Amino acid sequence: MSKLDELMQELCPDGVEFYPLEQCCQILDRKRKPVTKAAREHGEYPYYGANGIQDYVSDYIFDGTFILVGEDGSVITPNGTPVVTWAEGKIWVNNHAHIIEETEGVLLRYLFHYLQTVDVTPLIHGNIPKLTGGDFKALSIPVPPLEVQREIVRILDNFTELTAELTAELTAELTARKKQYEYYRDELLKPKVDIPMVHLKDIATDIYRGAGIKRDQITEDGIPCVRYGEIYTTYNTWFDTCVSHTMLENVQTPKYFEHGDILFAITGESVEDIAKSVAYVGHEKCLAGGDIVVMKHNQNPKYLAHVLATQASRDQKSKGKVKSKVVHSSVPSIEQIVIPLPPLDVQERYANVLDNFETICNNLNIGLPAEIEARQKQYEYYRDLLLTFAESGGRIAQTDRQTDRQTDRQTDRQTGLIKLIQYVFGYAPVALSEIATISRGGNFQKKDFTATGRPCIHYGQMYTHFGVSATKSLTRVSDDIFAKSKIAEPGDIVMAVTSENVEDVCKCVAWLGNEAVAVSGHTAIIHHDQNPKYLSYYFHSSMFAAQKQKLAHGTKVIEVTPSKLGDIIIPLPSMEKQNQIVAILDRFDTLCNDISEGLPAEIEARRKQYEYYRDKLLTFKEKTA
Repeated sequence: MSKLDELMQELCPDGVEFYPLEQCCQILDRKRKPVTKAAREHGEYPYYGANGIQDYVSDYIFDGTFILVGEDGSVITPNGTPVVTWAEGKIWVNNHAHIIEETEGVLLRYLFHYLQTVDVTPLIHGNIPKLTGGDFKALSIPVPPLEVQREIVRILDNFTELTAELTAELTAELTARKKQYEYYRDELLKPKVDIPMVHLKDIATDIYRGAGIKRDQITEDGIPCVRYGEIYTTYNTWFDTCVSHTMLENVQTPKYFEHGDILFAITGESVEDIAKSVAYVGHEKCLAGGDIVVMKHNQNPKYLAHVLATQASRDQKSKGKVKSKVVHSSVPSIEQIVIPLPPLDVQERYANVLDNFETICNNLNIGLPAEIEARQKQYEYYRDLLLTFAESGGRIAQTDRQTDRQTDRQTDRQTGLIKLIQYVFGYAPVALSEIATISRGGNFQKKDFTATGRPCIHYGQMYTHFGVSATKSLTRVSDDIFAKSKIAEPGDIVMAVTSENVEDVCKCVAWLGNEAVAVSGHTAIIHHDQNPKYLSYYFHSSMFAAQKQKLAHGTKVIEVTPSKLGDIIIPLPSMEKQNQIVAILDRFDTLCNDISEGLPAEIEARRKQYEYYRDKLLTFKEKTA
């Protein structure tokens, strides 16, 4: 029996009393005071609203320890519970948040945890969510003895503290990853000698300003529209759906934007952010609000969105003029921005790579389980991307080989990932038979396994135990069986060529042990002079999967004849580049495995554990009269 169970059984075996919230604390709402943004003087004290800190001001109303509960606005979480904030020290609170402090008999920290479990959905009335003072005061609160409250608080605070620590670590990881994305984006989109630099005015087919749409003209239905402030606060690199609508009669001279257009916000609060741009890739015809410039063009919109977000482009945008503390840009200023403009097919490749990386950086907002999946997708995406080659009648185009040579000259200035992305355009396609000899494995069986002897690999182990590479065998055979078997030398690829389905057939492992290993039947042994892990990574990729399906035959048992493997086409860079690719993929592989078993899983487990115990601890049987 836990300490809490003992306390409950000793102090309140028949249940606990429920009281209105106003009897459990001091409600200080009458002392709140709103201040408009224009009237606030910036300072050191937090200024709280319905959803937490909104600003910092030069004065305070309250000094102590408090709970703040959102009164109106976005006061309800997706679970139907109120927004509850813990606040300490000198603070200012406006009239959009209820404020309470501790009173005798009920711990404030206990109320903090309990209020997060209350479903206030039935108390919300009207179009704008509002938890009125009367409803707030009447919330029914179970009040166990103080000893029970303290134990509940101890348990829940431990959970929240651990979760906060782990979340902080993940947040740091996300910040680092965002910086990594921005660095790679800027490096990838730097000017290059073979890519022309152009002014936006030279690629714009039309460029014009939008027409004013006021905040109070925004409606739930009507024509989709964008106001300039939303470009800073709502949209990232590109978007396909507008969050706002308005009625056509609200706009005297409507200005529209359509699929592919680039939108620039030409009014802002800082030189660094002025003229932030976003691409629209939806298919509805939408209205552009005032202080927006619309640029039409015939380029890849996502590529333009990425290149216009680089530091090089932001430096050009920051030449906007400051007037009355507000920064302005203009159509002529935007027209003078210079960007690198490769051919459309290369623009698309750049956009796809950066979209994927940006998505991985940003999608963690949808939950920790998605982090594991996103990291796995990131690993698989880059593995496949790095091993993809551009086909042109079975050969690499001359321009791609030129790009590759230029890349070689820039090796010392570029990161591994950027080099690999550029190498996508320059692998040489070769048949496996041109770089390897392929033979069948032997015919020893599982009954031949011994406790001691020589190392061996059974074909079934490829499906159940081995990954990309292995340095130790799982089983052994006697010296006699070994002498009669087919042998794989260190560096050889061992591939299972029979399976129950075409998706799994040809699973392989690069043997990297220090001695030769016996290989069973139903396998192919691939002897070569390339980087063994590079070949193994390729044989685990989707590109190889597409080829092996054409070679597989059979119904109940799927087989790929080892002799047919020689026809497989492999994108083969130099040995130096193979080594670089393997190093990158090894790091991704390790990172993916670590995070799948580490931080996100731990945080998610802590969160579920906290919520489970919170709800269990705060569910009481009401004492009957």
